[in-house]
Amino acid sequence: MKLLRLTLIMSLLPIVLLAQTDSTTLTKVGDKLPDFSFDLEKGKTVKIGDYKGKLILINFFATWCGPCNMELPLVQKQIWEKYKDHQKFAFFVFGREEGWEILDPFKQKKGFSFPMIPDMNREIFKKFATQSIPRNVIADEQGNIIYQSIGFSEKEFKEMVDFIDLRMKALSK
Repeated sequence: MKLLRLTLIMSLLPIVLLAQTDSTTLTKVGDKLPDFSFDLEKGKTVKIGDYKGKLILINFFATWCGPCNMELPLVQKQIWEKYKDHQKFAFFVFGREEGWEILDPFKQKKGFSFPMIPDMNREIFKKFATQSIPRNVIADEQGNIIYQSIGFSEKEFKEMVDFIDLRMKALSK
């Protein structure tokens, strides 16, 4: 049993470390969040810096991406519904190479209530990476990247939820 557990841990370690070591990731834990602006909704442009003082979760996805479609319903239930009204939490989902005309119907069809924002030309995505989605980035209240992940696995997702829960608990004190 111990050998099986060790084998499992060793096989998952590269996946966990991938976001820090792969050549497609341009940011790393400890970096400042890149500066960028985006349309929070049609006609309302904001800067990511406007959210300083909050724990910021950024997700990059595409509507056609299978792992993204497995992850986002869990994000809705386990993260967004828990923290959407918390003053110290912000969450943004960027649709890589997809506009409002694709994102709005997708969001409605799936029943998502979190912000889904177009990133038509990968202008935001390319500040973080060159490829690979889904991708999650978490920044602390000072705008420092404190967590990154690539792809989707239930184990990694649970670790991210636990990480967010601990940070939000600390911010609630």
